[in-house]
Amino acid sequence: MGYKIFLNGEFVDNGAAKISVFDHGLLYGDGVFEGIRSYNRKVFRLDEHLDRMFEGAAVIRLKMPYAKKEFRSKILETLKVNELDNAYIRAVVTRGPGDLGLDPRKCKEPTIFVIAHEIVLYPKEFYENGLPIIIAKTRRTHPHSLDPRVKSLNYLNNILGKIEAIDSGTHEALMLTVDGYVAECTGDNVFVIKEGELLTPPNEIGALSGITQKAVIELAQKRGLEFAYKMMSPEDVVSAEECFLTGTAAEVIPVTKVDNKVVGNGVPGAVTKLLMQDFKELVKREGVSY
Repeated sequence: MGYKIFLNGEFVDNGAAKISVFDHGLLYGDGVFEGIRSYNRKVFRLDEHLDRMFEGAAVIRLKMPYAKKEFRSKILETLKVNELDNAYIRAVVTRGPGDLGLDPRKCKEPTIFVIAHEIVLYPKEFYENGLPIIIAKTRRTHPHSLDPRVKSLNYLNNILGKIEAIDSGTHEALMLTVDGYVAECTGDNVFVIKEGELLTPPNEIGALSGITQKAVIELAQKRGLEFAYKMMSPEDVVSAEECFLTGTAAEVIPVTKVDNKVVGNGVPGAVTKLLMQDFKELVKREGVSY
């Protein structure tokens, strides 16, 4: 099926969308990206995604080719051109084409593209019955090596964790810090319920500050749930009453096993199911129309 991609200022057929083999995004993972969702022709928290993207670009000293307002309009236009009611949007900015060296000064113009298409991350059964995950042996990149605010194109650390999950017959892996604390999963933030309190690891230890993560925290607080960012060991997750993951593509998905150890009662918990429903209602009423 053909669709249009916004690439460097124009719309091109997906089969004709090409970038240089000298692009630093391809050669070195030098760039930033965002995964964004639209529901019923409304983009969920678009401005928050753009804020995170522009902040990440500033951290790696990548000059964005558009002002935030202009980039926003290009994303909306991409959705309109492709006539999508519900979509996953991938917005990417790279350092641009340079040479085979590392020197970013050789990259004169950034590359920008926006893809709007469909995505299904996990089978429906896992939302109903819970997702089994493993604990990866690959440790999360240290925040002193790469600022966790940056959603960069260098995802090899996450991919290695994902390979471990696939090799074990599961879909997702929990990644630990170099000190052995829970950071995040390969593509999702992680939450637990312990003694009635909602907990998630602090972002500064190496977890991305998630847009869905923040939305779920807000929903939980509206419900009157106690919440805290807390350093957690793998044992804290396994011994929790409930566990779930959040992410733009995954939304909110329950976890019922970690390394074949049952979490809680082995079924999606009451708080998890409540927040799953609250999130479904939130995306129906909130968003930027196109």
